[in-house]
Amino acid sequence: MQNLSWRKHIFQTLSLAIPVCLSNVGHIAVDLADNYFIGQLPEKTYGQAAVSLAGALYIMILVLLIGVSYGLTPIVAEANAQNKKDKIISHLKHSFIQNISISILLFVLLIFTAPLLHQLDRPTEVTDLAVRFLNVVMLSMIPLSVFFTCKQFAEGMSDTKAAMFITIGANVLNILLNWILVFGNWGFAPMGVMGACWATFIARCFMALAMFMYVFYAPRYKDYRAGFHFKNFSWQPIKEQLRIGIPSALMFVLEVASFSIPTLFIPGTSQLAAHRVSMGLAAMTYMISSGLGAAATIRVGHFLGLKNKIDLRRAGFSAMILALIFMFLAAVIFIVFRFKLTSFFNNDPEVLKYAAPLLFIAAAFQLFDGAQVTVQGALRGIKDTVVPGFIAFFAYWIIGLPASWYFCTVMNLGVQGVWFGFILGLAAASAGFLWRFNKQSSLT
Repeated sequence: MQNLSWRKHIFQTLSLAIPVCLSNVGHIAVDLADNYFIGQLPEKTYGQAAVSLAGALYIMILVLLIGVSYGLTPIVAEANAQNKKDKIISHLKHSFIQNISISILLFVLLIFTAPLLHQLDRPTEVTDLAVRFLNVVMLSMIPLSVFFTCKQFAEGMSDTKAAMFITIGANVLNILLNWILVFGNWGFAPMGVMGACWATFIARCFMALAMFMYVFYAPRYKDYRAGFHFKNFSWQPIKEQLRIGIPSALMFVLEVASFSIPTLFIPGTSQLAAHRVSMGLAAMTYMISSGLGAAATIRVGHFLGLKNKIDLRRAGFSAMILALIFMFLAAVIFIVFRFKLTSFFNNDPEVLKYAAPLLFIAAAFQLFDGAQVTVQGALRGIKDTVVPGFIAFFAYWIIGLPASWYFCTVMNLGVQGVWFGFILGLAAASAGFLWRFNKQSSLT
C-alpha cells in the first residue's frame, strides 16, 4: 500500500476541515453577535457581565452533551471505510436515543442549578439578568442534541459542508433577530439583553431542524434512513459510543470548567465584562483549531479502519501543523489589533483597560491551545480517550485552575491573573496529549 505524502495529507485535512472550521466559527459567531448587539445598549457593561455568568454555567453543561455526541464520529468513520452500512445505521439510531435522553437530563439539571447564581457575590441586577438569560437559553439544549447527532454522523461520513452552510444560515438569522428583538425593530417591543437570548434560541432551533431534514432527505443518505426508525433497541451500540463519548465529554468539561469556574474569581463588573469580550475573541480562534481537530478525528479513524499506521500518524500530525500555523497568525493579530478588536464589542473605557491586555495574554497561549485541541481530536480517532482524560484533569484542574485562583486572588492580579493560569493549563495539556498520541499511534 502506497502511503500519502505530507502535502497530500495537508490538502485532504484542509478540504475536510475548512467546512468544519466555518461551522464551528458559526457557533461562536452567535455569541459574538450577541456580544456586539448587547454592547450597543446603555446597560452594556452589566449586560455582558450577566451573560458571562450565565454562559459560564451553561457551557459547562452543554459540553457534556457535545462530548458524548462525539462518540459517534470515529465509529462511523471506521465503519464507512469498511463499508459496514448496518453498523452505521444502528449507531445513528442509538445516537439519537442517547443524545436526546441526555439533553433532557441536562436540561432538568440546569433548571435546578440556575437559581444558584443568586448566591454569588455580584450586583443583584447582574445575577437577576443572568438567571433570566439562562432560563431561556437552556431550552436550546434539546434541539442542539438533534443537531449534533446529525452533524457528527455526517462528519463521520466525511461530509462536512452541510453543517457549515446550515450554521452560516443560522448566524444570518441570529443577526437579523438580534436587530429586531434587541432594539425593537419591525414593530416589536425592544427586549434589550433578553432579545439577544431569544434570538440565539430561535437560531439554534433552526439549526436542529435544518440539519435533521438534510440528513433525512439527502439522496446520499437514503440507505441510512432506517437510522431514524427507533426499533430493535440494544445497549451495545450505546455502550460503544459512550466508551468514546464519556471520556471525551469529561475532557471537554475539565477544560471548559477550568475556563468557566475562574469567572467566579474575577472581581468587579467591568473586569467580568472585559473577560466576556476577550474570551469571545479567543474562542473564535479555538473553534477554528477545533475544526482541524474534527478533521483529524475523521481521517485518523479512517486510517485506523484501513490499518495504515504511517498515514494514521501523518493525518494526526498534519492537522496539528496546520493549527500551529493558524494560531501563530492569530496571535499576531491579537497583539497588533487588541484595542480595535475589543472596542468593537464594548467601548466603555473602564472595560477596555482590562479587555485589551487580555488579548495580549491570549496571544501567548494560542499555540498551546491549537496543539491540544487538534491532538485531542487525533486521539479520539484512535479511540484513545481514557488516559487523555487523566491528562486533561491534571493539566486543567491540578495546574491551570489553581494557578488562575492564585494569580487572581492571592497575587491580586484580577482578571489578568485568571488568564495567566490559562497559559499554564493549556501548555501542560498540549504537552501531555502530544506525548500520548505519539506513543499510541506508534503502537496502533
